[in-house]
Amino acid sequence: MEAQFELIREQQRQTWNKFSAGWKKWDAVTMDFLQPMGDEMVRILNLKDNDQVLDIATGTGEPGLTIAGKVKAGKVVLTDLSEDMLQIARENAAKRQIPNIETSVCDVCSLPFKDYTFDAISCRFGFMFFPDLLTASKEMLRVLKPGGKLATAVWNGPEKNFWVTAIMAVINRNIELPPPLPNTPSMFRCAQDGMMTELLVDAGFKNIAVEVLPGKIQAQTIDLYWQMMNEIVPPIAAALANADDALKQKIKKEVYQVLIERYPNGNIESDSSALIIYAEKEQFKW
Repeated sequence: MEAQFELIREQQRQTWNKFSAGWKKWDAVTMDFLQPMGDEMVRILNLKDNDQVLDIATGTGEPGLTIAGKVKAGKVVLTDLSEDMLQIARENAAKRQIPNIETSVCDVCSLPFKDYTFDAISCRFGFMFFPDLLTASKEMLRVLKPGGKLATAVWNGPEKNFWVTAIMAVINRNIELPPPLPNTPSMFRCAQDGMMTELLVDAGFKNIAVEVLPGKIQAQTIDLYWQMMNEIVPPIAAALANADDALKQKIKKEVYQVLIERYPNGNIESDSSALIIYAEKEQFKW
């Protein structure tokens, strides 16, 4: 099993390094899209000025950089499997003159930090891609101080996330894609009702709460939407890479038709839905 997890980790690292240029290019749009989820995570963490915070699967730096602006006497450690994503995060921190951050290329299933290091952990849209969800959750619990807090976001079901299924549904009609294997990374892996609560209880977390947060991606035009999704969503790019030019054009035409019917004014403001999860580490009992 460990060999399988290592393979998945390496595949994830390579994938996100490969797509880092797309995420850098579209950073303004994607961060605007994901900001409400990050803002809600920050709100429920209720951070103190001197907190030590770990932001896991930080990508280009959020919500870790926003958190760093709130814990000015504290510090935020940004972690990711992807070296290239963390480089973008460091560039974004420098642009915004945020000094109280560090970065660490590491695997969430083997965090390079001592027990009881952090007051809080944030992890926005990372859980779905972890090879071993229970080990990852236990590692988060381990590095939290007693009474420490976790806030995370995962995607809700596909029927509530038209922003990505608008394309994936058309691809699935035209290309026979194998379904993701059980317990392997996929966007909607953590969407099942009660799944995240059960996982975090098994890991040892307490006081777990889940809320649904709707949102919208402001992609402006269909052309921009199509281009962006091809450059930031690995399953879309991978599926189209295996199609010949004629099939790609057919898929593109059908996607455009779906979007024209949904947004006749041409303004792509596509629906999303996320689950925001809060959990705590138990206080020591004396």
